[in-house]
Amino acid sequence: MFDKYMIVEEGFKNIEESGEVIGFQMGVRLPYYRGVVLSLVGEMVITVDGEKMPYDQMTLTLDGENYPLTKLEDEPVAKWEFGNIGLITIAKPGGLAPGEHKVELRQHMKISYVPNGFWGQDEKTLRIPG
Repeated sequence: MFDKYMIVEEGFKNIEESGEVIGFQMGVRLPYYRGVVLSLVGEMVITVDGEKMPYDQMTLTLDGENYPLTKLEDEPVAKWEFGNIGLITIAKPGGLAPGEHKVELRQHMKISYVPNGFWGQDEKTLRIPG
């Protein structure tokens, strides 16, 4: 529905811890027109330059709280509101090289009135500052 707005162009950057690049971050929105509890957010598939990022190495930061993507189904109260930007942190030693990267996002939504839910997808070319 709102697929073309899923990947947020601002905030795409490498992240450091103790002076070492440990991964990168990107902003994302849900492809759905309503807010949902996190347990209704299904698998998120992120591919950068053709490389699928490991799902178990991703964390969602929403309203200042961190949620490993592998644990979202256990969050029946925390809610992701329509239009809010979630920050996805992906652990990747060394991060991404400075410059342009083709980023693809597929997001599964487990909506009760849609049999088997649905997938939203977006694709953008983003730039890592350098």
